[in-house]
Amino acid sequence: MSTSTTSPQTTSRSGLRAWPASPSLALLVLRLAVGAVFIAHGAQKVFVYGFAGTSGSFADMGVPLAEVAGPVVALLELIGGVLLVLGLGTRIAAAALAVDMLVATLLVHLTAGIFVAEGGYELTLVLGATAVALVLAGAGRYSVDAALAQRRTARV
Repeated sequence: MSTSTTSPQTTSRSGLRAWPASPSLALLVLRLAVGAVFIAHGAQKVFVYGFAGTSGSFADMGVPLAEVAGPVVALLELIGGVLLVLGLGTRIAAAALAVDMLVATLLVHLTAGIFVAEGGYELTLVLGATAVALVLAGAGRYSVDAALAQRRTARV
């Protein structure tokens, strides 16, 4: 007689096998995707346009204190994106990036409508909403934040 060690399959109402839930894997996918976009935009501002070019562009768009805002936003997007990818200081980085996207939406993109092709707010809306989701949910299990938390608990 043989014994089986397999667990029964979870089925949905339709009788089909249900997908296993993996919130931490979902958070990893979100962090990697949105972090990559922030890194690209931050790197463009820092390395392609430079601080002076970014500040000038911000001034042309009517951003107040453009000389300060340009470098701050460029570095925030670059470093914040890296932090999201790593899952390090995720809630703080995501909160700062969410504020960045809210300000960009309100000051620059809102009046152009939704579509990004016309200068609209669709990209800032999606990036900001994802950042808020990461503030609320945290980085998940596959992150430096989780590894540090586990290490702290192991010491206690």
